[in-house]
Amino acid sequence: MAEPYRVTVIEESQVAPPPNSVPTTSLPLTFFDIQWLPLGPIQSLFFYQVPQPTNYFTQAILPTLKHSLSLTLQLFFPLAANLVCPPQTDKPHILYTEGNSVPFTVAEAAGDFNHLIVNNPRDARELHHFVAHLPPTHVSSDDTRLIPLMATQVTVFPNEGICIGMTFRHAAADGRAIHHFMKSWASICRTGGDLTCLDKSPPFHDRAVIKDPNGLDNNYLKEMGNWASALDEDSDLINKIAEKVRATFVMGRAHIEGLKQWVKGQCTNKEDLEPLHLSTFVVTCALIWVCLIKSQHKGVCNFSDDNSKLCYFIFAADCRNRLKFPIPCTYFGNCVAPCFVGLERREVVGETGIFEAVKAIGNKVGQLETEALRGAETWASVWKEMSEMGSTIVSVAGSPRLGVYDTDFGWGRPKKSEVVHIDVTGAFSLAECRDEDGGIEVGLALSRKSIGDFNAIWEQSLKLF
Repeated sequence: MAEPYRVTVIEESQVAPPPNSVPTTSLPLTFFDIQWLPLGPIQSLFFYQVPQPTNYFTQAILPTLKHSLSLTLQLFFPLAANLVCPPQTDKPHILYTEGNSVPFTVAEAAGDFNHLIVNNPRDARELHHFVAHLPPTHVSSDDTRLIPLMATQVTVFPNEGICIGMTFRHAAADGRAIHHFMKSWASICRTGGDLTCLDKSPPFHDRAVIKDPNGLDNNYLKEMGNWASALDEDSDLINKIAEKVRATFVMGRAHIEGLKQWVKGQCTNKEDLEPLHLSTFVVTCALIWVCLIKSQHKGVCNFSDDNSKLCYFIFAADCRNRLKFPIPCTYFGNCVAPCFVGLERREVVGETGIFEAVKAIGNKVGQLETEALRGAETWASVWKEMSEMGSTIVSVAGSPRLGVYDTDFGWGRPKKSEVVHIDVTGAFSLAECRDEDGGIEVGLALSRKSIGDFNAIWEQSLKLF
């Protein structure tokens, strides 16, 4: 690890919506929410260059941050609520009551701010100093579990910058919803508490718009069993990721367009070309999938029994505009479908691996336009089966469409955004490129050797386009 970061907690408090601004509200979990219940915390960091001393931060910036968060929670109140999990037959639900709040930690860090915002490989443990930690689950006398849904931490680097850390439960919101919250908080902070900036896009909370005629919610709960008992954070996490490093790989617009043209060139006839879905998401995910599998197996395809095993790529697709029943674009909650794409290992690491991956992922994306809920009755069981079989799985967190670099609190765009939980899940993160329109940023957390192997194959692959 580089020189350790010394982090001192300045303040620990709670931020709630303004008093009596939100009535007691219970929100049922839909089947879109329930599938994410067993997932660990989602952790994001936003780094901003703010060359001000700590006393300026505490006197001028911090009060505005907290006040604007309070106002934002008035609209996005489920994040201040608890997930209520009764012990027996009652379904879990989100319950907001007066006085519910979000933990808000303020810290000061001594260390190199600029080291944290580079793309080069660096010790994965470093970022965990700035991650917000969820409070533990509270278990009542009747065994009902009350699970907090969000926590925040703001860390100031004197005369250098600010890091805003957010941790939340996926069962409360998907990526589109949580970034709606973050951009809203940033806008209210930037405008000095002006709520009218959200008049055109307030969050929509009515869960009745999600139709579930086949009772998928009950089926998912049965599949998951005793998921609630394993939700508290892992106290040994830092030791478990001690061998990992994080790195960001950037793919510019020229390479992405070159990749799309290269894929078209692999088509031998018009029939192959017409059904191809060549979005930036599809082609970049295909390339990353192939590079990761090749780096894990050194790109060797010896057609052994091992190479006939399936490799899976998993992504989540926003369904707000893909369902037969209308869902507002500002719906707050989960409205994403898990998508499973499988290819034999020999196909992924073979000479036409990238082309085969593009076809497979593209076909799945195309299917979503007319059959977004196809196979929904087996989503929960597929997750379980793949885990138990020890399948090779590559998954992605995030999307370039979320616009993480548009989150401006009044200090300009973030210098860097990081998805920290990939240290644990093994997924790669995907975001738009901060410094080039049309480019993408890929975040990975692997062993130093694996990062090196991936980089070699990545660089070799980019020479094709």
